[in-house]
Amino acid sequence: MVSDAEIEAAIERLARGDRAAFDALYSAVSGQLFGLCIRVLRDRSLAEDALQEAWVRIWNNASGYRRTGASPMAWLVTLTRNVAIDRLRAERAAATSGADDLTAMPVAADDPGPERVTLARAELRRLADCLGELPEDRGRAIRGAYLDGASYAELAARFAVPLNTMRSWLRRGLIALKECMDR
Repeated sequence: MVSDAEIEAAIERLARGDRAAFDALYSAVSGQLFGLCIRVLRDRSLAEDALQEAWVRIWNNASGYRRTGASPMAWLVTLTRNVAIDRLRAERAAATSGADDLTAMPVAADDPGPERVTLARAELRRLADCLGELPEDRGRAIRGAYLDGASYAELAARFAVPLNTMRSWLRRGLIALKECMDR
């Protein structure tokens, strides 16, 4: 497991074009980011493409990263999640328009090694346990927003609460998740 300080240091080195820092960061967190892409997109080839695009954005935007007191992993996850959600929305739009998208065709890919799979599964179990500690509606809202790509407005309507209430639920839920994951 890599510490927040190590991730921040790697991001700062990325901003200066350090390829070794990129390799180290990729090795440390790529499994988690890939798991997020798979969860959002539910398709391995789309997830692989989204992850690749996310790493390009991480490389290109590392100089824009600012220490805010939040976990640097949150920055990586947010960036990756946004890429995956963009891909998901593009796929949904293509499906409804009837377009024949060649990018949806499965391609052969290297499987992650057993160590990465084991680590990713352990992290997913920890995350699932932490989500289980939240009130049920808060956990479902977080899953909807951060794993299924639902917008705040969609979730507010789904749970019949005001938009700002939904934002508060999500913010407080993420804080609780971070505290739980840090234990």
